[in-house]
Amino acid sequence: MTTPYEEFGGDAFFTALVADFYSGVAGDSGLRPMYPEEDLAPAARRLRMFLEQYWGGPRDYSEERGHPRLRMRHAPFAITEHHRDLWLTHMRNALDKRQLPAELDDRMWEYLVMAAQSMINQPTEPVKGLLLDPPT
Repeated sequence: MTTPYEEFGGDAFFTALVADFYSGVAGDSGLRPMYPEEDLAPAARRLRMFLEQYWGGPRDYSEERGHPRLRMRHAPFAITEHHRDLWLTHMRNALDKRQLPAELDDRMWEYLVMAAQSMINQPTEPVKGLLLDPPT
């Protein structure tokens, strides 16, 4: 029985996916500020290890960084629906370059959309009609 990690293509697949993703992020003025490191290589390494582990590959991420705790790790950044959409655009472009069979592509995309959605921690637009200071 093979793992999803193996079905996707193992380390070569995840390395290429993440490299193409960060190639897009590097030039994105809406996302790049969320990556405080000047060099995106450490962020790329962490994402690759996380995705590999999630899909049944090596457990390097947990061994090095502990439990993923994605929402906690992303909490310092104001992530809106707009940021989710930018992130998903670059991930979709990277995934399209892999030319996976439809079933695998759908499986990966469903997970990525769910993960990106769960990172939202700020409203995109101010809440309309919210009365902060009631009239006196």
